[in-house]
Amino acid sequence: MLRRRVGGSGLQVSRIGLGTMTWGEDTDADGAGEQLLAFVEGGGTLVETADVYGDGTAQEVLGVHLEAGLVDRDELVIAARGGPPDGALGRQAARGALLHGLDATLRRLRTDRLDLWQLPGWDPQVPLEETLSAIQVAVLSGKVRYAGLVAPAGWQLATVAERARSLGNVVLPVSAQAEYSLLHRGPEAELLPAARHHGLGLLAWAPLGRGVLTGKYTDGTPADSRATSPVLAAYVEARRNERSARIVQSVLTAADGLGTSPLTVALAWVRDRPGVAAAVVGARDAAQLSASLATESVSLPPEIRAALDDVSAGP
Repeated sequence: MLRRRVGGSGLQVSRIGLGTMTWGEDTDADGAGEQLLAFVEGGGTLVETADVYGDGTAQEVLGVHLEAGLVDRDELVIAARGGPPDGALGRQAARGALLHGLDATLRRLRTDRLDLWQLPGWDPQVPLEETLSAIQVAVLSGKVRYAGLVAPAGWQLATVAERARSLGNVVLPVSAQAEYSLLHRGPEAELLPAARHHGLGLLAWAPLGRGVLTGKYTDGTPADSRATSPVLAAYVEARRNERSARIVQSVLTAADGLGTSPLTVALAWVRDRPGVAAAVVGARDAAQLSASLATESVSLPPEIRAALDDVSAGP
């Protein structure tokens, strides 16, 4: 699998990343291990996780497999979202809360460092200098290699980047993580232009439109789909509407013309958008993940890409 630099940094990641949102809940430990092994064998390096996935369960599952040596830790780029909810240690973006959450994440993952620590959203009640100082402490301690931002607005990303530079902070954010797909093109308005201007790469999550772009919901709701899961039903339903149906139909038409799957068309579209460092996919099982990894060999023709751009224009 090809690798890309994350923005202007020296960090390199596989251009398809593995998401772990369902691990420990809809995906059991054995299934998660099969996915991780298939991902690494397919050349993947970027594994995305968060302390909010199953209240830490996803990280614990990943940690068990790392400790058991299922894959070589040094072959992975682990990107973890950090920051516990507001609590006794202060607000989520406060230095104490962030560093406490980082330590908890490392314990669950059973590793001594994060390759990419992705900080939570903007908090006007916490001085930005305090949040930036937490990044500095984490990097200088060796617990974090690089830092990024989770779902910032474009102006927030720009403010963070400029403030870090004005402080002489050598630890500048290198990435922004946000939802991005043919069904959700909101980042194109401000976030992607700001990220490119300030040298950050985008980690695009839900590139398959929360599964809707695979076409599985065209004729109803399959019994084994995420839309029937008590945990994920509302998450999927948010992307099922009349506009989505039109876009899905165009994806199906493109896939038929190219002799490939709708999944491949939708994922390749996001993966190769300007400013995207990696598209992060989640999967029900290793077989489903293998279908995403097979996209590596596919590039969309310009005319297909232009048609999909037109039909999906807008947020």
